Amino acid sequence: MKAYVVGVGMTRFEKPETRDWQYWDMVREAGTAALTDAGVPYARVEQAAVGYCFQASTAGQRAAYELGLTGIPVYNLNNNCATGATALMVARQFVEGGLADCVLALGFEKMSRGSLGGGAGGAGDFATSPVARHYGIMAAVHGFEASPPTAQIFGNAAREHMERYGTTEVQLAAVGAKNHQHSANNPYAQFQDVYTVDEILAAKTVHRPLTKLQCSPTSDGAAAALVVSERFVEEHGLRGRAVEIAGQSMTTDTEESFASGSCIDAVGRPMSRAAARQAYERSGLGIEDVDVIELHDCFSINELLTYEALGMCEEGASGKLVESGATTYGGRWVVNPSGGLISKGHPLGATGLAQTAELVWQLRGEAGARQVTGARVGLAHNIGLGGAAVVTLLRRA
Repeated sequence: MKAYVVGVGMTRFEKPETRDWQYWDMVREAGTAALTDAGVPYARVEQAAVGYCFQASTAGQRAAYELGLTGIPVYNLNNNCATGATALMVARQFVEGGLADCVLALGFEKMSRGSLGGGAGGAGDFATSPVARHYGIMAAVHGFEASPPTAQIFGNAAREHMERYGTTEVQLAAVGAKNHQHSANNPYAQFQDVYTVDEILAAKTVHRPLTKLQCSPTSDGAAAALVVSERFVEEHGLRGRAVEIAGQSMTTDTEESFASGSCIDAVGRPMSRAAARQAYERSGLGIEDVDVIELHDCFSINELLTYEALGMCEEGASGKLVESGATTYGGRWVVNPSGGLISKGHPLGATGLAQTAELVWQLRGEAGARQVTGARVGLAHNIGLGGAAVVTLLRRA
């Protein structure tokens, strides 16, 4: 049974404490937008999958209750930075499995200012942290410095990539420059400022070689997607709004993530590669069929690692790929037309669903000044340390 996204919505992503709202206010805004987009009332929703990382148990109910008190099952999900895509995957599985015809996927986050710690719950005690094994890999090779832990492990992955493949700081900065340029046309983005490569290189260093303008910020915000069956699409005349979830896969860490002792592997390139292969197999599509991509650029290096994992270039060639212009307008793919996490923002639970919203708008031709001409197939990549990687292929119905 096929599953389709027929409605999407999101809030503007905001710097924490900028706007006087609570997480349920965010969900009411995003969820209402998705339902309105589909033309479907909340009373028709049979189940809800709600993702977040920083609120207490059953916060999903508190949020969903803003949309209606219909007594439906609400599932609370937490998968670190891959939480939003996890909610979409749960919704898809309910529909494809014939358990429901209409499921709402919601994701939100209300965060604190400042850098993230070692995981979704903060740095805490690394001895008991769910990412202790990942940071142990880093510490064994690079030691542990006085910089934010997440920036540190990705920054060390960047150092390894530079040493191994000759990737340059200019190529890393080119990722940030591209995504900041893209976000200038996105009214939902936390930042809409444009920077040159030189300005990005000159910004404050967070963990060498990563500067502040190559790192995703903490953010408040929510996003939503309404996932329905083909029967629901036909019965409600939604074919013109429908975008098919053509293939989707989630993978978690394997021995390959840790065996090499490399931060490149510990931060998820093997997971992403496996998830992409499975999604391609399930959809019958390949990277050559994709027009537009929203991927998890939590740090500039992760965009480069993801190019390689998705099969966009050979291993080690990602720096040259971004430098060539192949991943922006006029190139082979447009990657992160929304501005990506670096510029759009990164409220953990919402990110994967915000990627979905952007791709649905692109495939419908509704992305305004960000529109990728003739886009028919989109790919979303959402990853979280600990770990989980979700790759989703979307196709206009």
